[in-house]
Amino acid sequence: MKILLASPRGFCAGVNMAIETLETAIRLHGTPIYVFHEIVHNKHVVDRFIREGAVFVNGVEEVPEGAVLLFSAHGVAPEVRRVATERRLRAIDATCPLVTKVHLEAIKYAKQGYRIMLIGHEGHDEVIGTIGQAPDAFTLVETPEDVDSLPFGLDDKLAYLTQTTLSVDDASRIITRLKERFPQIVGPPKDDICYATQNRQEAVRLLSEGAEIVIVLGSQNSSNSQRLAELARERGIAAYLIDGANEIDPAWFRGDETVVITAGASAPESVVQDCIAWLRERFTADVEERTIRQEDVYFPLPKELRAAATAAQFPMA
Repeated sequence: MKILLASPRGFCAGVNMAIETLETAIRLHGTPIYVFHEIVHNKHVVDRFIREGAVFVNGVEEVPEGAVLLFSAHGVAPEVRRVATERRLRAIDATCPLVTKVHLEAIKYAKQGYRIMLIGHEGHDEVIGTIGQAPDAFTLVETPEDVDSLPFGLDDKLAYLTQTTLSVDDASRIITRLKERFPQIVGPPKDDICYATQNRQEAVRLLSEGAEIVIVLGSQNSSNSQRLAELARERGIAAYLIDGANEIDPAWFRGDETVVITAGASAPESVVQDCIAWLRERFTADVEERTIRQEDVYFPLPKELRAAATAAQFPMA
């Protein structure tokens, strides 16, 4: 067996920042620390923080008044922030800056009177947070077919935005259809799909050309991980999205395949290495790391933590 280990893979800058934020908050404030929704969409990461004293909630009303509440990497609606303030919660915002960029674009378009087509997946935390920036302005579009049933005309003032973790190909098809039907529609000056999502998709697209199987490490509720598996399947290649090596089925393999291994942007490297070890033990697999793009993006801690973290690290004499 030959393993092609995709690079880049795994944690992106936004996920690194969110995890570091929660680690720092626990260190500075102790536990329990409350987190609005999952910090990132990965079972291993969430389970680890539960063991360390984090409490994940789906509603701000679940958080005791005056407690510390961390907003996850996926972002939240202004209404969530309002309720947090009302309950006197000490809020720490770990929203990915690339999601914040989409929020700011939404606010700008809404103020200018645009109807906004949001290309994304219904119910995803990021989509809920983005629509919450201007609820009356948004229409969710999930497929090219949805475009055909939109109740707008050529005289309407229209704009589009996208969820940051979409398939580049899927988003492109929907945007093309929107522009065909509504030539007047406008979009952001720079693509909303995040650099890490695009890079991981590009790696799967290129490396899967010479492979029989693609294994994606990531959780089922991770949008960007799901897209990686879908991308391989669209090319007729067997692809499996798993949380860890314990989910591998030996029946997937003959033992002489070329296997691409990658990880979604919220999956830790430890699960990748566990998967490689599992295959090596059973199939004496050779591993070759293939780097498609270099990534050096870094996002600093939220401003609510920077000063406190520095003071804790360098206390005054």
